[in-house]
Amino acid sequence: MTTLKRTTLAAALATALTVTAILPAAAADKPMAKSAGFPPLGPLPAVPVPADNPMTTAKIELGKMLFWDSRLGGDASSPCVVCHEPSKGWGDAGEISRGYPGTQHWRNSQTVLNSAYYNKLFWEGNVTSLEAQAPAAAEGNVAGNGDRSLMEMRLRFIPEYVERFKKVFGSEWPRMTQAYMAIAAFERTLVSDAKQVPFDRYMAGDKKAMTDSAQRGMALYNGKAGCIQCHNGPLASDQKFHSLGVPENEVFKSEPLYQITHRWEHYQKGISEKGYRGADLDHGYYYVTKNPKDIGKFRTPSLRELKYTAPFMHNGVFYTLEEVVDFYNKGGGTTGPNKSPLIKALGLTDQEKKDLVAFLEALSMDKPLLMDPPKLPPYQPMKIAR
Repeated sequence: MTTLKRTTLAAALATALTVTAILPAAAADKPMAKSAGFPPLGPLPAVPVPADNPMTTAKIELGKMLFWDSRLGGDASSPCVVCHEPSKGWGDAGEISRGYPGTQHWRNSQTVLNSAYYNKLFWEGNVTSLEAQAPAAAEGNVAGNGDRSLMEMRLRFIPEYVERFKKVFGSEWPRMTQAYMAIAAFERTLVSDAKQVPFDRYMAGDKKAMTDSAQRGMALYNGKAGCIQCHNGPLASDQKFHSLGVPENEVFKSEPLYQITHRWEHYQKGISEKGYRGADLDHGYYYVTKNPKDIGKFRTPSLRELKYTAPFMHNGVFYTLEEVVDFYNKGGGTTGPNKSPLIKALGLTDQEKKDLVAFLEALSMDKPLLMDPPKLPPYQPMKIAR
């Protein structure tokens, strides 16, 4: 497979901060079929950047190094890249993400591609920025399990990091808050390139960019299949929470480490003793709201880059887009309460299902976004002043 590389960090920054192609008048005159008032799909806008964490080339370069550095974790075995590998769609390609050594995670590792556009992150939407996402992962007990003071001290024993933090942040010593800001800045460069995405090229006026099958699939997406109801806007996500009745992953019925994490997550997220002792379902958004009407709901993921980010759903139960389309075509599943009224049997024919898959694939770049790992600096003992 041909490798798509960002040759310079300056180019990455320029890509991240440049507005993608806008619709020509011809395309704007022909709105997509039957979108029923939902925000239409379209090109991604410029990446939103918080005022208190502006993007610079030096900060992005530092963030990339830290993203790969295993010293930002408990036992120096769990850097960000372990669960978000470029060659695996910036996820980990497993049903359930790897856990910190001696534990097991309990959800699918979502891709960080286009995560810059989310206003809520993680499957239950419990953080609202990339700056908050980074520590939640690096310090999470079944993820990085890092102690903030220990990770900070490690950085201070690496002279190159001391110099880089001083250059980027003006601080005498590295601080973990700054490290998370740098990682967030790097992640904001991991976005779809509109020139590589057939759908984006099509919307920009290249009517040969999508196959006839994909064009039929787009009509189904906005009409009969009803995908636009939840997967709308440039990100192809309403960023809201829905229960689909997704079947539970079988590992939670048979593997002790998964069961331990499941119970522990219930406990540390504040579930009642009765709920903890009878834990048999990932409650999703309920952990944030404690509203019983939110049990089983998860944030709508973006449909961009699906070609490279399988498996799908919060517990990785579907490995192919064909499986996903079949699931929705049957009206979703029956697991758990609060199933969304939007999920109904679709009655798609075999050809229509193929066309819909063709369109979903057209929302991904022609080639995956790959990246070479950076060279990481070594430790150096401090000289003790006497």
